[in-house]
Amino acid sequence: MNAAEARRGFYRQVAPGLEIRLFQPADAESVFALVEQNRDYLRAWLPWVDRTQSAEDVRQFITQMVTPQWLDDRGPQCGIWVEGAIQGSIGCHPIDWQNRGCSIGYWVTAQRQGEGIVTRAVATMLDYLFGEVEVHRVVIQCGTGNHRSCAVPLRLGFTREGVAREAEWVSGRWVDLVVWSLLKSEWRGANLRNQRSTSPT
Repeated sequence: MNAAEARRGFYRQVAPGLEIRLFQPADAESVFALVEQNRDYLRAWLPWVDRTQSAEDVRQFITQMVTPQWLDDRGPQCGIWVEGAIQGSIGCHPIDWQNRGCSIGYWVTAQRQGEGIVTRAVATMLDYLFGEVEVHRVVIQCGTGNHRSCAVPLRLGFTREGVAREAEWVSGRWVDLVVWSLLKSEWRGANLRNQRSTSPT
């Protein structure tokens, strides 16, 4: 990534009216408001929700983690915008360049479930990771009971590798995580995304 790309930040149009772009400090208020509106729904599966208690917490996350990670060429963490309003997030955990791999995570509001937003956003992120920065392997981990989340990697051709038992402490309980992986050689990219564009989740 050159200096101009770093300054511009990450942006992709996923579909008409649907885009993903790198979080900026100015997004903190709107992101926190969205988390507040969906707190009970999100905290069932996402450990960071209980730690996020103010817009300042979000701002610190962006300035101390999102921006440095992007400038260090270790991948974008983005908001999902639908018709100009933020409705969720898709993020790349820091890329391990020695092994050319990373994991990604995502969430969308309860009201936007079942519209195919997450599947299309993940497909767009995979196009970037495999096609532009050329990572070799991408992992997604989902709670075993989080069926909608697990449907996304299944739909996009990931392999279910197994279950990491009691791997994450979430909302006062241990959660088993299903581990899904996809290799660059297995990603069918744009054709798969177009075929699945109307799929739920």
